[in-house]
Amino acid sequence: MKIEQIYTGCLAQGAYYIESKGEVAIIDPLREVQPYIDKAESNGHAIKYIFETHFHADFVSGHVDLAKKTGAKIVYGPSAITQFESYEAKDDELFKLGEVSIKALHTPGHTLESTTYLLTDANGKDIAIFSGDTLFIGDVGRPDLAQKSDITTEDLAGKLYDSLHNKIMPLADDVIVYPAHGAGSACGKNMSKETFDTLGNQKLTNYALRAKTREEFIQKVTDGILPPPQYFAQNVAMNKNGYDSIDDVMKRGVVPLEVADFEDVANMERALILDTRNQQVFNKGFIPNAIFIGIDGDFAPWVGALVPDLKQPILIVAEEGRAEEVVTRLARVGYDNALGYLKGGFEAWKAAGKEIDTITSISADELALSLKNGEVENLLDARRSGEYEAEHAEAAINFPLDYINQNMAELDADKAYHIHCAGGYRSMITASILKSRGFEHITEVIGGYKAIKEADIPKTNYVCPSTLEK
Repeated sequence: MKIEQIYTGCLAQGAYYIESKGEVAIIDPLREVQPYIDKAESNGHAIKYIFETHFHADFVSGHVDLAKKTGAKIVYGPSAITQFESYEAKDDELFKLGEVSIKALHTPGHTLESTTYLLTDANGKDIAIFSGDTLFIGDVGRPDLAQKSDITTEDLAGKLYDSLHNKIMPLADDVIVYPAHGAGSACGKNMSKETFDTLGNQKLTNYALRAKTREEFIQKVTDGILPPPQYFAQNVAMNKNGYDSIDDVMKRGVVPLEVADFEDVANMERALILDTRNQQVFNKGFIPNAIFIGIDGDFAPWVGALVPDLKQPILIVAEEGRAEEVVTRLARVGYDNALGYLKGGFEAWKAAGKEIDTITSISADELALSLKNGEVENLLDARRSGEYEAEHAEAAINFPLDYINQNMAELDADKAYHIHCAGGYRSMITASILKSRGFEHITEVIGGYKAIKEADIPKTNYVCPSTLEK
């Protein structure tokens, strides 16, 4: 028997490859499925099952493509209805995989169809659970994503408590917990950077499992949940209803476009120009109205949070050789309408004599001097409210990037704004969006609050909720 966790850091997502006697099961596969197929074929194994723990909200699973390419059976838990061929497992149903067994444990709460898969070895010993978004390391799944008119967040939290206490916590302490996500995912609020643990240790350390009563559990897991990113519901729909083949998405998106063709497509399709280079390269020169979201940051989640329509036509500006990576990572969160990339990158645009734009960047020490001289009209802190409330520059107003589309009307395009975040990534995204909306007087602070903290700038940790966050 072999268990392999295939962890993707940019999504904080864990998929799983399980093999026994030449038969393979994949749990919660990513959109690009060829690596799973190659791994199985290279060892002379066949993929028999694709187990889905629930309808994922934060990424598009590869289950549909993987089933078409391998003939493997897609398995969901009870109450999961799909628009493609799949098998709805019964609670406690066993699936044989070589010499081992995988049992479907229906564990509603995060969503109504959420299911945990229990792996048992050839001797009948319980080895591991693949808990999806039911149980994380250090946390449990948020219970607010599957609300219906007759089911509240509190109702779902109660179901989650019952699932954990009736199905998971009675298992042996040495059972390994393999969750679908780790720290950085928006599917929980207190996830550990560790990607697996023993169930026994989670019983001792996980705040949610330590709750003494059902009521205390409901209060703890529902307290402080931020609204889900807008793309979550659209990803759920794709996972339930199906989607275009990843092969077709890649063929459409990984197309090199000469400068003139790039410009024509941008105009004809009203395409969003997405610049994925490093922020301190982007600020020195970019195509007017392009939006910066760097490929080396939390790229896919920020695209999902900031681009409302998954069908939005997108044109890509990327570093040499990275266009395919960009298209792949867009597809992971359902943005399937990439129409090509700028051949030769931004240098080709500049060489063609086309108009360019820039964003002024200054150091934290330069910001300190400007503040002392009264030269800073507005200082925006683009971090989340919790980060801002922990500590911030006295002069700063909290303007979280997460809510920029909702809060844009609070700003005045005729005024000047200095912007910072924690390290510079989010502030450059913010600056690029403001620039694209007609804000001309934008200055970004290099190094963000990490640099501000070391500079001679008055700071406070006074909790003052922003009037801008909604």
